[in-house]
Amino acid sequence: MSTTLETEEHKALRAAVAALGRRYGRDYITRVVAEGGHPDELWSEAGKLGYLGVNLPEEYGGGGGGITELSIVLEELGASGCPLLMLVVSPAICGNVIARFGTEEQKRTWLPGLADGTRLMAFGITEPDAGSNSHRITTTARRDGADWLLTGRKVFISGVDRADAVLIVGRTEDARTGRLKPCLFIVPRDAEGFTRRPIDMELTAAEKQFELVLDDVRLPAEALVGDEDAGLLQLFAGLNPERIMTAAFAIGMGRYALGRAVEYARDRTVWKAPIGAHQAIAHPLAQAHIDLELARLMMQKAAHLYDTGDDAGAGEAANMAKYAAGEACVKAVDQAVHTLGGNGLTREFGLASLITAARVARIAPVSREMILNYVSHQTLGLPKSY
Repeated sequence: MSTTLETEEHKALRAAVAALGRRYGRDYITRVVAEGGHPDELWSEAGKLGYLGVNLPEEYGGGGGGITELSIVLEELGASGCPLLMLVVSPAICGNVIARFGTEEQKRTWLPGLADGTRLMAFGITEPDAGSNSHRITTTARRDGADWLLTGRKVFISGVDRADAVLIVGRTEDARTGRLKPCLFIVPRDAEGFTRRPIDMELTAAEKQFELVLDDVRLPAEALVGDEDAGLLQLFAGLNPERIMTAAFAIGMGRYALGRAVEYARDRTVWKAPIGAHQAIAHPLAQAHIDLELARLMMQKAAHLYDTGDDAGAGEAANMAKYAAGEACVKAVDQAVHTLGGNGLTREFGLASLITAARVARIAPVSREMILNYVSHQTLGLPKSY
C-alpha cells in the first residue's frame, strides 16, 4: 500500500466535486425537497462529468476507478450540503455487483447508463421480518421452466419510483441440500406482479422509501445476476460498498454541519468575544472534527481493501468505517445545532433537519449493534448469543 493516502488525482477529484457541490449547495436540496422533486439537475451534471460512474469499468462507460474514488464524490457532495443518496445504491451496490458478476449482456445493458446517470437501479434486501438478518430473507425464487418466479416483500427500499429496475435479493432452493441460499435478480420497474407503496417517513430527503410486493413476478433466466451457487459472495460484493458509501455519506454530512457551526462560532459575538474563543464551544467542535477525520481514515482503509480484492478484510473495515462515521456524524450534527442555540433549530440555518438524517447513518444499512456483533464474533472470536 502506498504511504500516500490520497494521490494527486484523488485531491483533484475532491476539489472538482467540491466545486460542483458549492454551485448547488444546501439551498438547492432544500428547495427540491420542499417542491417534492428530485435533484435531477445535480445528478445529471455529475453523470456527464463522469463522477457517478467513477468506480465502474472504462469499457462500459465508467471511470475505471473504485469505491475509493466514488466515496470521495459522495463525501464532497455531502460536505457541500447536497449529498446524493442514490450514489450509495445505483453505482456503488448495483453497479459493482453487475460489474463483478454480471453477464456480458447485463454489463452492456446497465453499466453505461448507471455510469452517466441516465439509468437508475434500486436495491432490495430488507424485509419486514428480516432487517439486519439476511439469513431470514423469505423472498423466494423458484424455477418455472426456463423462467424464475419471484415472491416476497421488501421494505425501506430507496428511490424505487425513479429506478428503471430493482436488484432484488431473493433465495433459491439448493437442489442438493434443500436449503435456501441468496441470489440476486434484476426486476424491471414495470414487471407484472411487482407493486410499490410509499412509506411515510419523518425524514427530510428527496429520496423516498418504499415497501415492495412481488407476487409471482415472472423473470427470464437472464434476470439472475451471477452464479446461482455464489450467492453470499455476490451479496457481500454489494454490501461492503454500501457500508463504505454510507460512511462517506455520514462524513460528508458531519463535515457540512461542522462547517456551519465553525462559521457561526467565529462570527457570533457575546460579551465582546466570538463564542468560538470559549473552550466550551471550541473543544467539542475540535473533538467532532477529530472523530470525522478518524472515521475517514477507516473508510479509506476499507475502500482500499475492497478495491484491491481483499473482500474479507474489506468486510471488517467497512463495518468499522460505517460504525465510526455514523457515530461521528451524529455527534457533529448535535454539536453544530447546540453551538447555534436557538438558531440551530430555525429553517434559516437548515441544521435541524440533519438531526433526523444523521440518525440514518447509525441505523442503515446495518445497525451499530449488529456491527458490534460482527466485530465481537468475527474479529474477537467471542461466542454468539443467537
